[in-house]
Amino acid sequence: MPHMNGSSNGDAIDVAKLAISPNLPSQVPSLLDQIHSEGAEYLSTNPEARLKLLESARSLVHALETPREAILRHCWSEFTSYAAIETGVDIGLFTAMGTNDKPKSVAQLAQATGVDPVLLGRLMKHLAAMGVILETGKDEYSPNGLSKTLTVERYSDAFPLMSTRFNQGFLALPAFLKKHAYRNPTSFTDTAFNIGYNTTLTFFEHVQLEPDTARRFNNHMGVYAQGRPRWMDPGFYPVQEELIDPVAQTITDDDVLLVDVGGSFGHDIADFRRKWPLAPGRLVLQDLPEVVASVPDLHPSIQVVGYNFFTEQKVKGARAYYLHSILHDWPDDTCRRILANLVAAMTPGYSKLLVNENVIPDTGAYWETTSLDLIMMSVGSGERTEGQWRGLLESAGLRIVKIWAAQRGVESLIECELV
Repeated sequence: MPHMNGSSNGDAIDVAKLAISPNLPSQVPSLLDQIHSEGAEYLSTNPEARLKLLESARSLVHALETPREAILRHCWSEFTSYAAIETGVDIGLFTAMGTNDKPKSVAQLAQATGVDPVLLGRLMKHLAAMGVILETGKDEYSPNGLSKTLTVERYSDAFPLMSTRFNQGFLALPAFLKKHAYRNPTSFTDTAFNIGYNTTLTFFEHVQLEPDTARRFNNHMGVYAQGRPRWMDPGFYPVQEELIDPVAQTITDDDVLLVDVGGSFGHDIADFRRKWPLAPGRLVLQDLPEVVASVPDLHPSIQVVGYNFFTEQKVKGARAYYLHSILHDWPDDTCRRILANLVAAMTPGYSKLLVNENVIPDTGAYWETTSLDLIMMSVGSGERTEGQWRGLLESAGLRIVKIWAAQRGVESLIECELV
């Protein structure tokens, strides 16, 4: 007899039948029409068409997929493909496959990697099933775009980074939330990360235990930003009109135009210098002394300074102070400590604070942003909505001038001034 269950409106539903039926069958025809239209745009090389087509294709998969299939995808395929990819990175599989399209046999690859051919064959079957490599015959495979990209450490570092510093934390998130009666986490010293890694150290203290973490993290952040509009790009934040022109007659070469606070290895400030070579004033990169000690050579106009943003800001009266993905690391009370040091250094009517962060929309949030929100939840912080950003920044004595945005899923630039 089929299992019946009550719905919210009192109608009985056949759960067994529901579990093997498409999730949203009524949406399939319109999504097919949408994909047809967006496919034509994609073929006409409209630069934004690929993203629209990709989103519609995802929506079509979700609509066609049955609940049973979705359960197995979440519980089986995503975890196991991650394990197979990380193992492939560790054994040098993707490097052995190479970056040309010539197929190689499992036997050839087993010899190149030193891995048991039976084990390697099992791993490669799953990697092919999950679209990481291309199966070309019996026990024969060739690389695709993803596997070719994973031959480069900058990209492949994401997998050991997440395994050693994140995964156990967000896998412990359900137990942590239950333990705390499902209250929103607000502490970075009592987190799911602490449970997952069985440690009393905070996330930031723990990452310092692994010498490879800083390199892997900076590689991953570089990949995360790649191919996405940057705030200083044309059509995003009007750098000339908002940042430079109002002070062009008064700023000198000795004055500081921009301070990148907690800017790691200087990806952002180096990009700013490349894109705005004639911008007046000095540029300053700040991060912890142990971080900036490893900063690669930057443009000589960029001053590199060791600095902890929980201490007094030594650069006073800069035109702009810039924070990129800093505040999402911390709960509100800690953010206010960081902001207080910047507010004290700012000059009224002159200085700006530029906050480059995700602003979660009220509807239609992008999956990358919501994923990151839960990752950050596991270490005691998170992404914020516009209302939450306004509440935080205003409580620190700042006024939001405007929130500048480029495209869906890309971090916004929140332009602030002193109240």
